[in-house]
Amino acid sequence: MTPGTRPVRILLADDHALVRRGVRLILDNEPDLTVVGEAGDGAEAIAMARADLPDLAILDIAMPRLTGLQAARELSRLLPDLRILILTMYDNEQYFFEALKSGASGYVLKSVADRDLVEACRAAMRGEPFLYPGAVASLIRNYLDRVHDGESVPAKAITDREEEILKLVAEGNSSKEIADLLFISVKTVERHRANLLQKLGLKDRLALTRYAIRAGLIEP
Repeated sequence: MTPGTRPVRILLADDHALVRRGVRLILDNEPDLTVVGEAGDGAEAIAMARADLPDLAILDIAMPRLTGLQAARELSRLLPDLRILILTMYDNEQYFFEALKSGASGYVLKSVADRDLVEACRAAMRGEPFLYPGAVASLIRNYLDRVHDGESVPAKAITDREEEILKLVAEGNSSKEIADLLFISVKTVERHRANLLQKLGLKDRLALTRYAIRAGLIEP
């Protein structure tokens, strides 16, 4: 963590106290992450997020009153700057796509939370997606199904420079790496990326990557 920066403030929602305790131990052990609230269901998570304004919400799928997916949709509407991760035991393609549609930027399996969750949190705060290998395969199958069904590639709506930036972003390059490759400033890269999101009506790096695949800029 850079000196002077505060840790990422995290809201954790799971209806099992034991799970929350274990996840909290993982997160609070990192200097750049801190759990500031715990909720036992989706409705409580929404109320706490509105009151405490955390940076990141980690939501279980199967919770009483409101599920994690329902809570994610509502939080995306109420707090558009809030980053959301789904933490679940379900390695399920339908849940995965529903999580993406609900506004989540990552999908982490509880079975490997000790390995993946910290990096997923950091990726979410960088505005990058975090997908486990099975989820990547699901995205590719989804793309291939759309091609098979004859869905058209989107018309070009961006400049050549924006297309260049889009391709490099989708290939996983950081803003600094893109700046170095194109001999421009990091601030210029960030401005192009913001313009891309606005022009294309997209929300994050994952959506840009999916667009780049559909536009044929990178291979799935």
